[in-house]
Amino acid sequence: MSIQPRFLAHKLTSTSKLASAASTTPHTIELYLDYVCPFSLKLFTEVYHRLLPAISERFPAGAFTFVFRQQIQPWHPSSTLVHEAALAVERIDPSKFWAFSDALFKASHEFYDTATYNETRAQTYDRLATLAAESVGVEKQQVLELLAIPPSQDTPHNWGSKVTDDLKLFIKQGRQTSIHVSPTVLVDGVVDNGISSGWTTEQWLEKLDAVYKAN
Repeated sequence: MSIQPRFLAHKLTSTSKLASAASTTPHTIELYLDYVCPFSLKLFTEVYHRLLPAISERFPAGAFTFVFRQQIQPWHPSSTLVHEAALAVERIDPSKFWAFSDALFKASHEFYDTATYNETRAQTYDRLATLAAESVGVEKQQVLELLAIPPSQDTPHNWGSKVTDDLKLFIKQGRQTSIHVSPTVLVDGVVDNGISSGWTTEQWLEKLDAVYKAN
């Protein structure tokens, strides 16, 4: 499934260290992830830190494109806030989206139910904006301006923040693709329930070898 141009930072195309590597039409691996899901953390960490470098050693440049899909799970109330922070950073500097996603996963336990139960929404936003500033160098105030809820004048409103409409698009996409849990992985547009959050890089490479050879 395609992605809107303003969210192109969600795409990450594999590079190559092979001397004779040539560009090819990429296979697309879509990762439906929730920043406060421990299983999403395992899958993201393996893909981002170990699989992607291994792909560069094994396949031609451009052989695979990975797409990050925001998959909010409503039983984690803080999930919405954390995903909003990622979209805010993407608005400010798209080149930092994946690095900030990495920072969010590394700090995910700081936004679990037990860590957010006794704080306000504004306090959670403030901690997320601080993390963005410290981890990828964006301006904290810029993040907060995108996350802020405009004050009501006479009548209460429920408009959300400046990134709410962005979030709605990802939620709509997940629903129309019938994605229910995270992590869920699609290979060339088809859900692959055989891919586990516990997969090692070797298991991933075996799968990608088969996908690449079937091209």
